[in-house]
Amino acid sequence: MTEQMRTSTRDLEELREHVTGWLRGKVGEGATVSELSRPSENGLSSETLFFTATWREGRTRCVARLAPAVEAVPVFPSYDLRAQFEIMRLAREKAGIPAPRALWFEPDPGPLGSPFFVMERADGEVPPDVMPYTFGGWLHDAAPADRRRLQDASVGIVAALHEAAFTPEELSPLGAGGLRAHLEAQRAYYEWAHGKVRIPVLERAFGWLAEHWPEDPGPDVLCWGDARIGNMMFQDFTPVAVLDWEMAAVAPRELDLSWMIFLHRFFQDITVGAGLPGMPDFMRRDDVCQKYREITGYEPRDMDFYEMYAALRHGIIMARIWHRRIHFGEQTMPDDPDDLVLHRATIEELLTSQPAS
Repeated sequence: MTEQMRTSTRDLEELREHVTGWLRGKVGEGATVSELSRPSENGLSSETLFFTATWREGRTRCVARLAPAVEAVPVFPSYDLRAQFEIMRLAREKAGIPAPRALWFEPDPGPLGSPFFVMERADGEVPPDVMPYTFGGWLHDAAPADRRRLQDASVGIVAALHEAAFTPEELSPLGAGGLRAHLEAQRAYYEWAHGKVRIPVLERAFGWLAEHWPEDPGPDVLCWGDARIGNMMFQDFTPVAVLDWEMAAVAPRELDLSWMIFLHRFFQDITVGAGLPGMPDFMRRDDVCQKYREITGYEPRDMDFYEMYAALRHGIIMARIWHRRIHFGEQTMPDDPDDLVLHRATIEELLTSQPAS
C-alpha cells in the first residue's frame, strides 16, 4: 500500500481521441477534450479518467468511469455501470447525498472499448489510500475536534442514505436483497477471483460466519457498499462528494457501518505495523455506532459478525489486487497463499473471537 499500483493498460492519448469523438456526437462538432489523467492516490477497481470538456454551451470538469480491460486483471467479475449511474443519481436526488451530478451513460462499448459513464468532477480533499492517511497528512494532522467532525459527518452520510425511501423498482438494478444473498454473492466472487489458488484463511472466515449467523439480520436498506472516507471528498472536514457506487447493494445497515469501521482498522493496523501511532481514536466502533444511533434511532447489532464479514470481503478484494500486481510484475506469488491477504493477522485474530451476546 505504499506505492502506485497499475490499474489500466489503455493509452491516455488514444483514449482522449475517442472521448473527443464521442463527446462531439453528444454536444456538437466543436467540442474539445483536455489532456486525460488518472487518479494517483485512490481507486483500484474501475478505470477513472479526469478531463475537461468544452463545447458551445459551456465548459465542465468531468470524470469518466470505465470497466477495466480484461487484460488488466479486473478486480470484479462484472461492472454494471448503468446500475452505478442510476444509484448515484437516486442517492443524490432522493437521499440528498452529495454524489457527483451524473451527466451521461454510454452503454455502447464501441467508443472506448467498454461501457462508461461521465459525471461532474467535484473539488475537495480525499483521505488517501496510498500512502494511507493514517501515516500523515491533512487529516492525520488535523485538530481532534476537526477529525471528529469529519467522522460524524461521514456517519451522517451513511445514515441519510439508509433512512431514505426507495421503491423496489428503483432498487431493482441491484438484484436480490438480503444478507444471505449478499454472502452467497461474495462466495461466488471468491470462487471467481481465487478458484485456482485456495486461500485457507478466507475459507475459514466463511465457516466462522456460517457458525455465527445473526438470529435476525434486520431490515434491508440501500447500502453504499464501499462506505469509507477514502471514497469521499471533503471541504472544511465536511463531505462534498460521495464516490464509488459499484458495490452498492440492498442489505442490512450494518454492512455499511462495519465496512467504514473496518477499513479504518485496516489502515491503522498497517501504520502500527510500521512503527507509527496512526489514528487510534478515529472511527472506533462504539463512537460510530453511537453517532448512527443518535441520527437514526436504530441500534446497530451483531457488529462482531459484520466486522468479520467486512474483513472477509476486503480480504477477497485485496488478494485479487495482489494477483493483479503479480500479473504486472509488481509482486511475486507468496509461498503461503494466506499471505495474499494483507490483513491475514486481523482475520486470524477475529477467528478466535466469539460474538458478543
